[in-house]
Amino acid sequence: MPADTDSLPPFVTIEGLTKTFDQLVALDSVSMDLAPGEVHALLGENGAGKTTLTNVLAGIYRADSGVVTIGGETVHFRTPADAIHGGVGMVHQHFQLVPTMTVSENLFMGWEQAPRVFSTADLNERSAEIIEEFHLPVDPSARIFELSVGEQQRVEIVRTLARGAKLLILDEPTAVLTHEETEELFTVLRRLADGGRTIIFISHKLKEVLEIADRITVLRAGKYMATIPAQDATVDSLAQLMTGSDVSLDDIEDIGPAEVGEQVLEVRDLHALSSRGLPALRGVDLTVRSGEIVGIAGVSGNGQTELAEIIVGIREGTSGSVRVTASGTTEPPIPGQDGVGHIPEDRMEHALVGEASTTRNAVTRRYLSDDLSSRRWLRWGAIREYAKQVIEDGRVQVREVNAPVAQLSGGNQQRLVATREAKVGDDFLLAVHPTRGLDVQATVEVRQTLQRRRRGGTGVLLISDDLDEVLAMSDRIVVMYDGEILGRSDRANYDRDQIGLLMGGHREAANT
Repeated sequence: MPADTDSLPPFVTIEGLTKTFDQLVALDSVSMDLAPGEVHALLGENGAGKTTLTNVLAGIYRADSGVVTIGGETVHFRTPADAIHGGVGMVHQHFQLVPTMTVSENLFMGWEQAPRVFSTADLNERSAEIIEEFHLPVDPSARIFELSVGEQQRVEIVRTLARGAKLLILDEPTAVLTHEETEELFTVLRRLADGGRTIIFISHKLKEVLEIADRITVLRAGKYMATIPAQDATVDSLAQLMTGSDVSLDDIEDIGPAEVGEQVLEVRDLHALSSRGLPALRGVDLTVRSGEIVGIAGVSGNGQTELAEIIVGIREGTSGSVRVTASGTTEPPIPGQDGVGHIPEDRMEHALVGEASTTRNAVTRRYLSDDLSSRRWLRWGAIREYAKQVIEDGRVQVREVNAPVAQLSGGNQQRLVATREAKVGDDFLLAVHPTRGLDVQATVEVRQTLQRRRRGGTGVLLISDDLDEVLAMSDRIVVMYDGEILGRSDRANYDRDQIGLLMGGHREAANT
């Protein structure tokens, strides 16, 4: 904690906070405090209660019991608007911005201080003043879809601060940021904390937590476990507090030699355009064989999304070819029905039906199989048993299997998708950011699932912007930058520094 806040009373005090959903106790008499001017990390496994706690603070949920005091006053927020008026602002993992509107329009949308009559120039000028005040540079006239993910996040933060937030809650703020954008965000957060704002930082990236946090609070299964100074914590000690067991990402780094077989993916001279009509892929050549994991290293936005979508038939390339050799005969193969599994980048867009039950989502890829369907009638008894197995294997924490899957936490949704797709990916499995937003335990489990598929003869293409993950998991690595493959390496010859340079576009590193 910053030295000058040690003698000050807490800015936020939480006493005995309890919240239940039917039979599930999401928060079990949680008590903690937040100091003024500190970055306070909130850790826990998926389903530990982090989101529920911050949703209560942000007025999205109402606690069943307990007291929250902010700035010395007891508060009872009934709506997010109440929380905003009370000085609490939350930047969600999935940004709440309108992509086709400008930065200025997003800043003033729904704000009581928005002028009733204005010109575009006037709105941009007012927005520029607000942006300058918080030292978060972004073009007020740019449309949201034209901005990088880091710039969009700045817009969210500026919009929250402009409305008077003294307590800023950030939910997985670095999940989709590059390393450089993360460092820029940390500079901003430290400046805001030094200026007196209190920040709750939720993340599963423990190394980043240790870098930015002053203090760290850990929740487990809805219960308060401990609050410790960041300087007294380690990655392993935090993981143990979160899980109650000795778990480490290092446990799975030795994946052993690959026993490769036939080629299951062949990409030749592939070219494609992005959704904005700009070149996204420029002559990509790539192969994956059965029994190996091929990792694609690269900063998000360098063609990985377009490549993945073309492989599974969501998008078409402008030239070149993609061939998946699987047990089915469709072209392109249908994920889940042809020995092909697909863990997509956006689970809600391409993997889950939010209003459908967890049971239905668990069997989405297999409901036409002979054991679950007669091709005319669904075998509901078998479907329920199969869904139960997926949920158990994935350690998906679900209150009610017939409740909408949208009610699950993001981490539990990801567990469900990863387990379901691994079960059907007998020949080829495309895993795009499979552990993004997962806690340590879940990350280990998903990685182990990919390894089991590899050992069973599945060819796995792993796309991840987490270089540590790519290095730990891959038999071969290709590096993508600006839609091209700049370098290739097998496991015996990895050079982390060289790969990092290639990810940054330093083409000369390919020849070193």
